[in-house]
Amino acid sequence: MRVPPLYDLAGTMRGLALIQGDPTLSIGRSTAWFATRTPLGPGTLRIDLAAGFSAYGPGADWLIERAEAIAGLRDDVDGFAELARQHPLVHRLAREHAGLRIGATGRVFHHLVPAIIGQKVSGKEAHHSYVRLLRRMSEPAPGPKEGLFLPPDPAVIAATPYWAFHPLGIEQKRADTLRRGAAAAAALERCGDAATCTARLVSIAGIGPWTAAEVTRAAYGDADAVSVGDYNIKNNVAFALTGAARGTDEEMLELLAPFAPHRGRVCGLIAAAGIGAPRFGPRIQLRSYARF
Repeated sequence: MRVPPLYDLAGTMRGLALIQGDPTLSIGRSTAWFATRTPLGPGTLRIDLAAGFSAYGPGADWLIERAEAIAGLRDDVDGFAELARQHPLVHRLAREHAGLRIGATGRVFHHLVPAIIGQKVSGKEAHHSYVRLLRRMSEPAPGPKEGLFLPPDPAVIAATPYWAFHPLGIEQKRADTLRRGAAAAAALERCGDAATCTARLVSIAGIGPWTAAEVTRAAYGDADAVSVGDYNIKNNVAFALTGAARGTDEEMLELLAPFAPHRGRVCGLIAAAGIGAPRFGPRIQLRSYARF
């Protein structure tokens, strides 16, 4: 396994977690684990900076073949250094986080589930619901890593009535979107590129540009995917690049336009640096759909 100078395994693999604390991932500084459902069956990939790649389960061969892409080692950063020089902060962040890469898992439904669960709710709500869903509707991943779970099987999600998601903290709107996404999972997995997948995703009721961008960035390593409609990202980008405490999606896209086709990479660098717009007002109150 050849890695670029300063390669950041932990930061790269964290980019695949659309919900913080994703149980399909276990991430350390020099070792990371990723569990998914491959075309050959369930599998777990172990990435070790010293020992290389190893895999477990029926999907092991598929994962080994795609291991470099999952680890972000096929991420094409050509031309980004020149683009980054257009803004002093982006130039600095590109140097400070030179080892950060964007992984590409090749699995769409894997990332669609947490993306839908994360719609319009706080990070804590999304985490709790996702963990409950995996424990209720999935199973532990193959291999020796304890606590690692597979993403749910689309057939299981599609066959589950919406009300069964309520005890998991997922109301009918997101539950129905999950079920529609699961019914279309086979077609989604056949998409050959991020643009085709985006078009198919947004044709499903309940899935918009934000969800599509979150999914294609992780599944295809789409460095240009921008999560339009996010509550915080537009403000964070505006604050980082202009100093303004608030921004709109339109202003964010205008600020990011000079960095295409690496607009999503710039958003990732801002997030990796922990740069956030000032927060005003009370925190969002957590809700419990399980009581409905």
